[in-house]
Amino acid sequence: MSLSRRDILSVCGNGFGALALNWMAARDASAARANPLAPKAQHFPAKAKSVIFLFMVGGPSHIDTFDPKPLLANYDGQKLPESFGKVISQFTDGSTPILRSPWRFQQHGQCGAAVSELFPNVARCVDDICFVRNFHTESVVHAPAMYQVMSGRILMGHPSIGSWVTYGLGTPSENLPAYVVMPQPEGTPEGGTPMWGSGFLPAVYQGTTLRPGAKPILHLQPGAGVSVERQRARLDLLQRMNDLDTPEWDQEMAARISSYELAFRMQSHAPEAVDLSKETESTRRLYGLGEPLTKEFGTRCLLARRFVERGVRFVQIYHGGGPLTFQWDAHDNLKTNHERMCGMSDRPVAALLTDLKQRGLLDSTLVIWGSEFGRLPMSQSGNGRDHNPYGFTMWFAGGGVKGGQTLGATDDFGLRAVDGWHMRDFHATILQALGVDQHKLWYLHNGRHEKLTDFGGRVIPGVIA
Repeated sequence: MSLSRRDILSVCGNGFGALALNWMAARDASAARANPLAPKAQHFPAKAKSVIFLFMVGGPSHIDTFDPKPLLANYDGQKLPESFGKVISQFTDGSTPILRSPWRFQQHGQCGAAVSELFPNVARCVDDICFVRNFHTESVVHAPAMYQVMSGRILMGHPSIGSWVTYGLGTPSENLPAYVVMPQPEGTPEGGTPMWGSGFLPAVYQGTTLRPGAKPILHLQPGAGVSVERQRARLDLLQRMNDLDTPEWDQEMAARISSYELAFRMQSHAPEAVDLSKETESTRRLYGLGEPLTKEFGTRCLLARRFVERGVRFVQIYHGGGPLTFQWDAHDNLKTNHERMCGMSDRPVAALLTDLKQRGLLDSTLVIWGSEFGRLPMSQSGNGRDHNPYGFTMWFAGGGVKGGQTLGATDDFGLRAVDGWHMRDFHATILQALGVDQHKLWYLHNGRHEKLTDFGGRVIPGVIA
């Protein structure tokens, strides 16, 4: 008759070994329930440990920023050749004339990447950037296209990529949120809060929104007359009571307990994390904090660096939101719109890349720049462009990305992607950079193993070194 190790613990020493085993199992279960955001191992070795996603709300024009199309100048004012077929967007039907780019492109860096004069500062960082010019989405409308970029689906209700990443990897930071979101002060994107929601994942994985201004996090101070010791005792009592009657499958309770614990720890640590007064003058100048045009977005980019420095897993920054004057949605007055939006963001974005690199953080931080779609080569209102989900540019830097290269292409007019990449491929590439197997990152929902990449995406060849 063979004995298992559990049998031996039960019969030896009057069964005290089994009692000890049960106690340790209960302790471990309690710890897991109390901290669903505990760090988890990567599925395979990878350089990226955190993500900063710079989302340009409204759709920057790829053919005016990072994808030059000289043929537009030759066809300026003419109709798109009939060989391109019918082109339908939200407000135009493809019958309007071609509009040339108002800006010149030049090659930059050792790699010779072509960048518009709209981005003189980002242009100096091209040797660290991988441009991918042939992405596409499936909706000409802002919100559904945003949902697809952020969750892989055009309908709301699915977990955002930040939620999937924190679900899969947890966070090394015990004192700050795992997933931080910083919207434009003037308003949220058309997609609203579902863009950083946890969907059917437990609520603990949704993004934590920071407010604009001097106090990004409100109510960090305890109530009058309540000491730290008394708060700690309250939480410990609440934890013991929950351990007695909360089943392990109750993820909503786990999320609530975790949020209480995090809020308590943030009282001591979050004020320091968002305090920019200790940054050097050269750093503040680098991000443009002394200039009215760049101060606000520069502040959020600097906060992003401080957050990943302190272990935050995923930082989402939205540039644009609210009224059209604060979005990249240039249906008319393209020149005025993009010069303003680029003027606000170019210097801070370049500063973020430069600062991360100087501090040795770029290798472990994946930086993404992108939007829900691009713009059409045809004009709208004579001086603007309508939405183009058929082909557009996004770029990656840091986090194991092979910089100094341009991958993929759109056609000669910048209308459609050539052998384009879907958002499933976009997400698969991000997960690959983080050391996460897209097929092992799943959650059982309504009897189906749901995944960020649904039935699977292709990792874009060449992006990751």
